[in-house]
Amino acid sequence: MSDDGLVSVRSAHSARETIARVEADLAAKGVTIFAKIDHAAGAAAAGLTLRPTTLIIFGGAQAGTPLMQAYQRAGIDLPLKALVWEDGDGTVWLTYNDPAWVARRHTLGPPIGPIVHAMSAMLAAVTRNATEADPV
Repeated sequence: MSDDGLVSVRSAHSARETIARVEADLAAKGVTIFAKIDHAAGAAAAGLTLRPTTLIIFGGAQAGTPLMQAYQRAGIDLPLKALVWEDGDGTVWLTYNDPAWVARRHTLGPPIGPIVHAMSAMLAAVTRNATEADPV
């Protein structure tokens, strides 16, 4: 599903397993994980409830810097982020900003195209590895 620049993919795994798979795949690709924010834990600390909702913030200067060199305010959308969340039916999703949408949002021109394509391919691969069922 796509919604105003967001790409959401249904996971065949629990939220915890999906998060672990995202982290493992990013590490295997040499991508830096800057932070992991467990929104459900934050809600619990405030005496509130929230279904599993974890934001993983990751990236690398090689990919992000050229976008910011072209248009510095693109840094508001960087580094990349993936949100692993569980809906009211218990379905787990992985959602991220489509890099092509980010490029359009900041009117980044054709010279940035190959970098945006590489970001999109990396995110698609991480998403597949994190959400698809293991072969039998």
